[in-house]
Amino acid sequence: MSAAAKYLPSYTLEDYQRWEGDWELWNGIPISMSPSPFGKHQMVLVNLVSELRLALRSVNCDATALCEIDWIIADDTVVRPDALVVCGPPPNGHVRTTPAIVAEILSPATADRDRTHKKSLYQQAGVGIYLILDPEAESVEAFRLTAKEFENLDASIEWSFSLCDCCSITLDPTTFFKR
Repeated sequence: MSAAAKYLPSYTLEDYQRWEGDWELWNGIPISMSPSPFGKHQMVLVNLVSELRLALRSVNCDATALCEIDWIIADDTVVRPDALVVCGPPPNGHVRTTPAIVAEILSPATADRDRTHKKSLYQQAGVGIYLILDPEAESVEAFRLTAKEFENLDASIEWSFSLCDCCSITLDPTTFFKR
């Protein structure tokens, strides 16, 4: 740890809940959220969540697809993924359990964060599937957690994922970018 780092203030969930504006909290450090994303980003998000919901319903899976909801990982860490899937019904408040799937949609302001810090954070938190969607390149980076590490999945074929110890869903990544 650098000398400067030990003098940085550290914030908690209690502090976070009093802030105005859009923030995330990474290991006690406040991270300002980007302004609202543009249309193509939103189209990809709607497509992704729609495909997740359809896949879950088609196999009667007891899981819920959500978007833009805070996930409280720890007392000093709160993130707001673009989309996620939680086992069971939607939570009454923010998400407090580890999601089965987390997805981030890249924008120029967040691409580095999503590919590095958030990927590492989600891996450490035990997220089973992490998807990174790039609206401009119309591509997906997909990772499955195995033995505490993410392994790359082939993004050119349909995927089958086992979720929530109760079901298996299939997703076609090419559908995320269709108008």
